[in-house]
Amino acid sequence: MPTTRRHFLAAGAALLAAPPLFAAAPKTPMQMWKSPTCGCCKDWVAHVEAAGFSVTTYDEGNTDARKKLGIPLSLGSCHTVKVGNYALEGHVPAREIRRLLREKPKAVGLAVAGMPLGSPGMDGPAYGGRKMAYDVLLVLADGSSKVYQHYPA
Repeated sequence: MPTTRRHFLAAGAALLAAPPLFAAAPKTPMQMWKSPTCGCCKDWVAHVEAAGFSVTTYDEGNTDARKKLGIPLSLGSCHTVKVGNYALEGHVPAREIRRLLREKPKAVGLAVAGMPLGSPGMDGPAYGGRKMAYDVLLVLADGSSKVYQHYPA
C-alpha cells in the first residue's frame, strides 16, 4: 500500500493525541514567609525553583511563621519556609532540602542561621564571589540543633 500524505497526517495526529512518554516530575510545593523588602530571598527562590521546587511567597514577615513552625529565634534568618512536614530557616541549599525529604529524620527542619555569604541567595554578583563557611543545622523538637551538613568557605 503506498504511503500517502493522509497516512502521515493521521500518524502525526495520533502522536499528538498520545500521552507524553516522559512527563515532567511534579514540583515539590513550598510556602515562604519573608519581609517585603528582602532582596536575597528572590535569589534563594530562584535556586530552589531551579532544583524542582515551587514556592508560594507571603510578604508579611517571618517572625510569626518561625514561631509557629518551631524554629528557635536564635537560628533566625530573612525567610522561613514550610515544605512537607518540615520547616526551613534561611538560605538552606536545595541539595540538603532534598536529602531531608528523602531521609525523613525526626526533626522540626533545617536552618542556616544568619545570612552567610556564598550560601544560596547570598552568592550572586553583588557579593563579589566572597564565601563564608557555614553549617546547615538539623533543628530538633526540643529546640536544640546539630550539624546536618558543613559547607567550607
